[in-house]
Amino acid sequence: MRMRPVFAVAFSAALLGAFACGPREPPTSAEVVAVSRASIPADPADAVWHEAPVHVAPLLLQDMVEPRLLQASTGAVRVQAVTDGARVAFRLEWADTTADDLPLPARFSDACAVQLPTRVQADVPAPQMGEAGRPVEIVLWRASWQAVVDGRGDTIQDLHPRASVDHYPFEAAPAGAPRQEMAARYSPARALGNTMAGPRERPVEDLVAEGPGTLKPAAGDSSGRGRRTREGWAVVLSRRLPAGLAPGTRSQAAFAVWEGAREEAGSRKMRTGWVPILVEKKP
Repeated sequence: MRMRPVFAVAFSAALLGAFACGPREPPTSAEVVAVSRASIPADPADAVWHEAPVHVAPLLLQDMVEPRLLQASTGAVRVQAVTDGARVAFRLEWADTTADDLPLPARFSDACAVQLPTRVQADVPAPQMGEAGRPVEIVLWRASWQAVVDGRGDTIQDLHPRASVDHYPFEAAPAGAPRQEMAARYSPARALGNTMAGPRERPVEDLVAEGPGTLKPAAGDSSGRGRRTREGWAVVLSRRLPAGLAPGTRSQAAFAVWEGAREEAGSRKMRTGWVPILVEKKP
């Protein structure tokens, strides 16, 4: 009889300890393993990511081509992947103490990207954005694009909440056609259909390259979603599986991170070499 209270206390403590542990940490892996699931998670906070192995990829200086990055910033990126057999979603997470998402002069946006060979072959192209005749496909996410998709406008008041505007011609013009004509005159990129000027419907862009300096927009249906974490950013990049990368096969992937606060943009970035990726078959 005297043992029962002791047993009850011990059992209660063990039970409370189990609940206190919270979600189980996902296992680590020496390669990126795209686990097979019925659907692709779109949100970095989705519970499915607790089931996907984490590959910690060390980031390297981009010291191959100009403009180079010769001072290390982001040390590593944690990579997970999930596939439904037709598409693959990558979750990238990295540390960044500042959230840089304002598209202003002399300001740079936080960003990340995933790169895959266009064709799955035993001999992959150079990880520095491919080679002539051997292209790579890239999905790029920017924090500034995410802010727009999340609802932030691009007016002076949106970007500079404390600014006081005396006069803007297109805001002072009469409503209707005169104001639209003024807006087009003072927003030439948007008037010409340049989607880089916004407004954006996706926080990502599909790109293709055949070596440094050849990057250009590409047709694609990639999607993405980024969220701030306590340590930095967590971003999901989703795209179709490239030709030849079917469930049960292997290929390579590369990743890049830009830290806006350190004026990283374009070729100035931290990046990986090729990282092995395994696409699981459906169970």
